[in-house]
Amino acid sequence: MPEAAHSNQFTSTSSANAADNGTAGGNATSGTASAEQPAPYGGPATAPAAPPRRIRTLDLIKAKAEGRRWAMLTSYDQYTAALFEQAGVEALLIGDSAANNVYGHATTLPVTVDELIPLARAVASATSRALIVADLPFGSYEISDEQAVATAVRFMKEAGVHAVKLEGGARMASRIKAITTAGIPVMAHIGFTPQAEHNLGGYKVQGRGEAGEALLDDARAVAEAGAFSVVMEMVPSGLAGQVTAELTIPTVGIGAGADCDAQVLVWQDMAGLRTGRAPRFVKRYADLHSVLTEAVGTYVEEVKSGVFPEPERSFD
Repeated sequence: MPEAAHSNQFTSTSSANAADNGTAGGNATSGTASAEQPAPYGGPATAPAAPPRRIRTLDLIKAKAEGRRWAMLTSYDQYTAALFEQAGVEALLIGDSAANNVYGHATTLPVTVDELIPLARAVASATSRALIVADLPFGSYEISDEQAVATAVRFMKEAGVHAVKLEGGARMASRIKAITTAGIPVMAHIGFTPQAEHNLGGYKVQGRGEAGEALLDDARAVAEAGAFSVVMEMVPSGLAGQVTAELTIPTVGIGAGADCDAQVLVWQDMAGLRTGRAPRFVKRYADLHSVLTEAVGTYVEEVKSGVFPEPERSFD
């Protein structure tokens, strides 16, 4: 989605409100009026452009009500965060998928809160408009509501994210309610939940046949508990469409078909940085693995042959 179109979709109304109250979507300002820009070539003075406003959870809920879809990607560093935001991605997820896309683990289970917080801080600091969501990693919220709230508070205070995500349906309703009661937005995650892969018997589609009613119950439970949206992973498309039609909060699909209100992918999968067999729901929009391999190979050759650095890249 082009930058201009994205700005119109989510920020036009709030930019006007910001002009009325001297703020930009909750970001602090100096309280002094901005000076008008000099008139070009003697023409009339023009007001400075309003600064970008953060997308809020209510913006995404409103988008669903108005039939507008939105995109979400994972991000773990400042450069991809800024690039994805500029390209029009409305929400960025610092996923526990950092375990196997940053830290080199085989699954998401080993990653810790202390490992995710610096990544989340980098993403939040590098952006000005996207909604930033952080995963609560395995072991950081399952024990009690109090543990869940404490972990969520750490991400808000230490990383500056705007919401957290946790896995589980009805069984996690009390956690969602406790976190939202503390003033922290929650994105739920149902269907296939990677943190429970051993309990689920591996990477399998969830909600087929009679299990569909349990998934519907999970969706209703997380919405009732206060989640502002719900990810559905590896869910039959018909069932995902039924959930999307029933809930007033947005559904975010990953292997859940085209009827969801939004879609999310791991960026290394989407951009073709990670090679090998990909899940069925992954679409590779680029081949960054080949691009980087070629670039690095050329660099190595030029270093070994003495071509790099050239005289113009050296100092007298």
